[in-house]
Amino acid sequence: MKVWFITGASKGLGLALAKQLLSQGYKVAATSRRLSDLQKALGEQSDSFLPLEADIKHEAQAEAAIARTVEHFGKLDVIVNNAGYGLVGGLEELTDAEARENFNVNVFGSLNVIRKALPYLRAQRSGYIFNISSIGGLSGEFPGFGVYCATKFAVNGLTEALAAEVKEFGIRVTVVEPGYFRTNFPESDSVRLPATEIAEYKAVRDVQRLHTDSINGNQPNDPDKAAVALIQVAEGAEAPLHLVLGGDAYKMAIEKLQSLEQNFRQWESVSASTAY
Repeated sequence: MKVWFITGASKGLGLALAKQLLSQGYKVAATSRRLSDLQKALGEQSDSFLPLEADIKHEAQAEAAIARTVEHFGKLDVIVNNAGYGLVGGLEELTDAEARENFNVNVFGSLNVIRKALPYLRAQRSGYIFNISSIGGLSGEFPGFGVYCATKFAVNGLTEALAAEVKEFGIRVTVVEPGYFRTNFPESDSVRLPATEIAEYKAVRDVQRLHTDSINGNQPNDPDKAAVALIQVAEGAEAPLHLVLGGDAYKMAIEKLQSLEQNFRQWESVSASTAY
């Protein structure tokens, strides 16, 4: 059976995926910043499960986790860069440190894992990399989510380049863009707020309250079904470059495409006016 390596697997989509894989007989290495969280959620180390404490912001820890996985299971087949967190705050409100930390986890953490996994995947001329982004990586028109969306736009961009770079090695790559799934994402341990809020930003506060008070617990999508979908895609003959998950995300993605087309066509004459 294939060996899956999942970051941020102690909760949310990562946890749902790990449980689904183990129930189907796959071998799973899973990371979290706290080993006890993984053991509580998924159990102790076994022939099929390897819990790993790692902060993927640190390249050495990402490297050690990948190496330990290969040592334990003898190979590595599927990487799921799932670790990340939300950040809600106006661009003026968020400090440099708050914004950079979101990039450190959501973008550079995934890059650390990718860099350390690729030597193994290249050597075996096979493998699959899933980078978990968000519908916010396609559409950024959400007040208060500017930095978070920027991290996910970055994940989308690097995934497109990665897919082109590693195709010749037989490695497949997909960026996953979920909508709202019924996980703990809107809760305090998965979404951070600015240390200092500016009262004038009413639109930002409205969106913030919408997520914490109304959306949380009422998300339309099932994380267990998302896990099934990812396994199905990984086992399929074709690999989508973009995988939108959830009817809500699909609707937003189509609306974004239509908006872009309308925008481009409206300003086509100005766009073409720069030619010699």
